[in-house]
Amino acid sequence: MSIRIGILSDTHATTAPLREALDIFTSKGVEHIICAGDVVGYGQDEPEETIALLRQFNCLTVIGNHDVVPDALVDSASREVLQSFFDSLPKKIELLVEDKKIYVVHAHPPDSLHGGIKIMDPEGRVIADKKSPWLDQLASLDSDILIVGHTHQVFAEYFGSLLVINPGSTCFNHTCMLLTLPEMTVEILSLSNKQPVMTWNWSHFFQKQASRSESKP
Repeated sequence: MSIRIGILSDTHATTAPLREALDIFTSKGVEHIICAGDVVGYGQDEPEETIALLRQFNCLTVIGNHDVVPDALVDSASREVLQSFFDSLPKKIELLVEDKKIYVVHAHPPDSLHGGIKIMDPEGRVIADKKSPWLDQLASLDSDILIVGHTHQVFAEYFGSLLVINPGSTCFNHTCMLLTLPEMTVEILSLSNKQPVMTWNWSHFFQKQASRSESKP
């Protein structure tokens, strides 16, 4: 019997696409939901609501580099909710599902929150020269599947015998993923009625913002 696992990441305090992803996972009968970090950050500023959804659906979540309580937050109740949640998050999770070893970390093993596995060009194409160095770095990881986030690049690629999955950001890439075991198949699911953005980064964001400003009369 196949086991389905829902995978998402980089929700960045934006609840609408997160809720949609969780509803999709529920409709597909997933056994586990994994979140690869960056629960909050520079999204719609809905941190408590985002955390509540992750808790409601029992998401297995690792901490990301943006998962800290903002210094500017003055509401003591909100601060306590965020701090309690972040303190509970591990830097890595290791699972065994259908005899497949799964390793989850925000950026890259063993427990990095920065850097990340960047293998795609701005158009979302895998670049062989960027993938090659990771073959050696990941060769010693005793896992069948590595799940990461952080880079806002959407891919499911084999590095030798290791399947590396990055589901992208629910709010910026408009994506999440469905992993089926033991078949090791991965499906990219689109969110928010938008085409998946296979590579998203701040430079593109700022360029678009500048273009919109220049086009205004």
